[in-house]
Amino acid sequence: MNSTESLKDYQHVRGLAIQSLFEIIEQSSEGTVIVDSDATIVWMNERYARRFGLKSADEAIGQPCEQVISNSLLRQVVRNDRPILLDIQDTPKGPLVVMRLPIHDDTGQVIGAIGFALFDELRNLSPLIERYLSMQQELASTRSLLRSRQSKYNFAHFIGTSTASLEVKRRARRSASAESPVLLLGETGTGKELLAQAIHGASPRAHKAFVSINSAAIPHDLLEAEFFGTAPGAFTGADRKGRPGKLQIAQGGTLFLDEIGDMPLPLQSKLLRVLQEKEYEPVGSNEMIHSDVRVIAATSMDLEAAIKRGEFRADLYYRLNVLPIQVPPLRERLDDLPALSEAILEELRSQHELDREALALLAQHAWPGNIRELRNVLERAALLSDDLVLNASEIRAAIGTFSPVARDAVVAQVEGETFSAARERFDRQVIGAALRKCEGNVVETAKHLGLGRSTLYKKMVALGIA
Repeated sequence: MNSTESLKDYQHVRGLAIQSLFEIIEQSSEGTVIVDSDATIVWMNERYARRFGLKSADEAIGQPCEQVISNSLLRQVVRNDRPILLDIQDTPKGPLVVMRLPIHDDTGQVIGAIGFALFDELRNLSPLIERYLSMQQELASTRSLLRSRQSKYNFAHFIGTSTASLEVKRRARRSASAESPVLLLGETGTGKELLAQAIHGASPRAHKAFVSINSAAIPHDLLEAEFFGTAPGAFTGADRKGRPGKLQIAQGGTLFLDEIGDMPLPLQSKLLRVLQEKEYEPVGSNEMIHSDVRVIAATSMDLEAAIKRGEFRADLYYRLNVLPIQVPPLRERLDDLPALSEAILEELRSQHELDREALALLAQHAWPGNIRELRNVLERAALLSDDLVLNASEIRAAIGTFSPVARDAVVAQVEGETFSAARERFDRQVIGAALRKCEGNVVETAKHLGLGRSTLYKKMVALGIA
């Protein structure tokens, strides 16, 4: 068969296919109408004619399409030469789902249009509509969740112009552009999570999630599932379908591990594998999942001392301690107190100000609870004061048990004593004094120091305080 004969054969088959398709749609649809280039009806089947109140389809022939179908868009299809593949057409007997297509001659010119009323029960589309709406809701939920998990703080929120504060921000900004783990070291309440969010917000991962997990706040037997997630069937009950872990939620973003010193040893080894091999297994699963997260860890614990006690893995410590940042306690950055106080009062939406004597008093307190304690004191003083200018007596009352800054203790430091040992000695003195003041009541002591009860217990055990 030569090419000319093949072409004729193809054209014949194409013509039969078009005729067959038209017959199938016309017979199975709720109605069909054809118009010419002037949008005048040249043919309509009987079913469609009866829907518009006509006794016969012949009554529609020769009439403008809008005369029979009041809101028809067939003229628009002819004029624009563009199909309308799916639309809702209102009729006297209820809405129809319709499709409108232009008709061309052999030269490609538009010579009319054809409209098919596919079906009249919109519920036939309900599975598709429901699926679309479900996908839209899921997309909106995902976007909302991502917005809620993006960082709330940047480096401007770390208030302070003291030498110690500027050095912290310098190191943190430098770490933002890297992919290596960051280890934030410092006492409770110094702003470690704020810094972690600022690092994430300035990193190439800022458009992804920032996910935090506190190893001290979750029971050890649940921590692994919280961290790695669970496979379907791993547990009975509500989680039998499986649940994503923090690693999966943070995929592509940053995972902040707060109080990592409290992480149990078995989980430490699994975290080390995540950092080294970039993979993990959900609880109850044999499937290996690739991990793409940037890890920022924080602790108020002396990890080197914990290693000596056998409570922390040395290999994990060295893997995390690539970019260490020592966040100073508030007593070592007292020059920042005026700016910090102003920022806190503004955040509290308070109209209060501090007079000179009140600021001087703030600089005499050791702030064992750090910035968290400062916020607590200022909020309490503002709530109790009838005057917009807070004085020293009001601040003194809000502080409660006063812990003077041990300025002489720094001068009288034991010769050869390490920073870690000096800090432990200071912490022992502050906690011991607070316990005596609160007559041994640990709950009251924790509130006074601005610490969590479990955190205080752990510090007391670590320091050997009975």
